[in-house]
Amino acid sequence: MLFSSPEFITWFLPAAVIGFFLLSRSQVRQLAIAWLILASLFFYGWWRPDYVPLLLLSIVVNYGLGVRLAETKSRPLLILGIAANLLLLGYFKYTSFAVENVNVVFGTGFSVPQYLLPLGISFWTFQQIAFLVDAFGGVTREKRFLSYCLFVSFFPQLIAGPIVHHKEMLPQFDQPDAFKPKLDRITMGLTVFAIGLFKKVVIADNIGVYADRAFGAAADGKVLTIAEAWSGALMFTFQLYYDFSGYADMAIGLGLLFGVSLPINFDSPLKAASIIEFWQRFHMTLTRFLTAYVYNPVVLNLTRRRVAAGKGILRPNAPEIQPFLALVAVPTLFTMFLSGIWHGAGWQFITFGLLHGTYLVINHAWRFLRHVVGYKTSTMPSLTRPLGILVTFTGVVVANVFFRSESAGQAWSMLQSMAGLNGVEVPQAFHALLGWVNQLSPGAVTFRTSPILLLNQIYWVPLLIVVTWLLPNARQWVGGVGLEHIRSADRPERGPGTGLLVWRPSVANGIFVGVLLYFAATQVLSKPPNQFIYFDF
Repeated sequence: MLFSSPEFITWFLPAAVIGFFLLSRSQVRQLAIAWLILASLFFYGWWRPDYVPLLLLSIVVNYGLGVRLAETKSRPLLILGIAANLLLLGYFKYTSFAVENVNVVFGTGFSVPQYLLPLGISFWTFQQIAFLVDAFGGVTREKRFLSYCLFVSFFPQLIAGPIVHHKEMLPQFDQPDAFKPKLDRITMGLTVFAIGLFKKVVIADNIGVYADRAFGAAADGKVLTIAEAWSGALMFTFQLYYDFSGYADMAIGLGLLFGVSLPINFDSPLKAASIIEFWQRFHMTLTRFLTAYVYNPVVLNLTRRRVAAGKGILRPNAPEIQPFLALVAVPTLFTMFLSGIWHGAGWQFITFGLLHGTYLVINHAWRFLRHVVGYKTSTMPSLTRPLGILVTFTGVVVANVFFRSESAGQAWSMLQSMAGLNGVEVPQAFHALLGWVNQLSPGAVTFRTSPILLLNQIYWVPLLIVVTWLLPNARQWVGGVGLEHIRSADRPERGPGTGLLVWRPSVANGIFVGVLLYFAATQVLSKPPNQFIYFDF
């Protein structure tokens, strides 16, 4: 069931909210929790009921392991728990990819059964691995099975994140007013949900058509023109941006309806002026997980080894290349390699991760060099920030070609077209604009009719520029939605700007949200809903 489907909006969500509000009035808080668990399992089973037992088995086993680890601090048991989770994830997600590559390398003919990937398995697997590690480390101790079950299965974040940390959700269930309906939270929740729904069905789904045209043609073996390739890459980047941003907003909005604060997972990453800042804003809970449970342990282990060997550690005020490579470059590339693998089983996803890892290493090296020559801060001067945003955006667009392509070969073909290596051909409609180029260099540009690049794509460009880079995001508008405790005082924190750019209960903002809902509802009712891109992970 999709957040943007008529079934979800017209009957599932109202039924879940009404049942929750009725049970939350009871003195037995566990009834409201049990209702949310049942609603979440129904939501998950709407797609494939046969995968509900798999989710429940994972919850039960990891809960038991977590309780035992908190008591015994057994390292072998921790290793066994992590291995079991990774084996489950690997079986469904990577077995086919691994067997295909073995067959190619060794000329074998092995085959494996083809299974549909269980929805959200990458998210709820990582979430429970973090719980096991922290239970072993004494960071958490949870003995309430229903609370743990809701922590994993809560339907707003079950399918595509955020990857919720136990310390963010479990303590909320203990707050005295956790499940009491509050008008401000409900209003803000509906507002943020409406913004996310509009982003998904009005923006992402409509511009996705243009990306599908270009990448679909490339998958069929067509050599794209430079304009077609760039158009496809740009449109997919914006599609991914608004698709994921829309889901993140809807998840936070839905959480607020039930009095649950979910962490921010998306904070205008295309406004980032460096690739480091980009990953601090994009899929933030995945970045947090990989940093805490992969990157930091690897760096700590390498540092200990270097100290034991008498090699010392990285000193930021000295240009030491070897420590930089050992303690920054290698851990970064390894972590982003895992990020690529997490996103999908295919060489294109591995390349996507390693490319972003290379970006990050270059960014860290640049900061390191600036520090060496006397700049004591990594903050970018305001005058050069637009250039940083442009460079970062271009790098993200290039990497997203691998993210969207069906194979690494298709991605390389797209990049060759984007670089003009397949000839500089542009649509005939641009002859009036670019015809002068051939007057300077005859034959430099070829003009032809393009069935892929449609003129109405051009109208999206100024709209996307304004919305993406000039307007506040939902969190800024509503005022910090998604931070640790949503409106603990029930007063929205003010964002930038005035009037409509700052949320407050008012007629103007009510009309604005109503307009968003009208256009979103029109899209929802007029055509079948499109799956969220991150549902595949």
